[in-house]
Amino acid sequence: MKKVMELSCVVLLVLAAVAIPARGQEDKSQRPSPAAAAHCAFTDGKTVHIDYSSPRMKGRKIFGGLVPYGEVWRTGANEATTFVTTADVTVGDKDVPAGSYTIFTIPEANKWTLIVSKKTGEWGIPYPGEQFELVRAPMTASKTSSPVENFTISFDQAGAACTLNVEWENTRASVKISEKK
Repeated sequence: MKKVMELSCVVLLVLAAVAIPARGQEDKSQRPSPAAAAHCAFTDGKTVHIDYSSPRMKGRKIFGGLVPYGEVWRTGANEATTFVTTADVTVGDKDVPAGSYTIFTIPEANKWTLIVSKKTGEWGIPYPGEQFELVRAPMTASKTSSPVENFTISFDQAGAACTLNVEWENTRASVKISEKK
């Protein structure tokens, strides 16, 4: 009887050990801030790809409220927002070599700053610090024509360049990204 009890305990421990990691493999589409992506393809097939999590406004004051002005923001939710480029690019007027990065922004009422960080794989906060920054590029800020409920990153493509757009609440921040030849 004692051996049966010991065996039962071992089986339960093994089952618990298997179940705990599986529980951590959640369906990211079911999060309050689901996973999203933006993609830009240059004429030679090289790309810029961004993976991010898209929080919802839910009636909240976003910029100058939930997201303070003048402070580094994770630019999305959950895991840090990734920026992967297969081409050497110019972001604004700053050079970024092909590679994998994390992006952050500093929102202001009339202008934003895009930060491309060399540190990758982290959760979205805390900000890893200036020592990991590759570049800071100015972004233009404008008002959207209507409220944007879902935080969105997108690209507008025109010829050999893409414009990266970050939109949420009533704000759009943009910066041109072009392939460096």
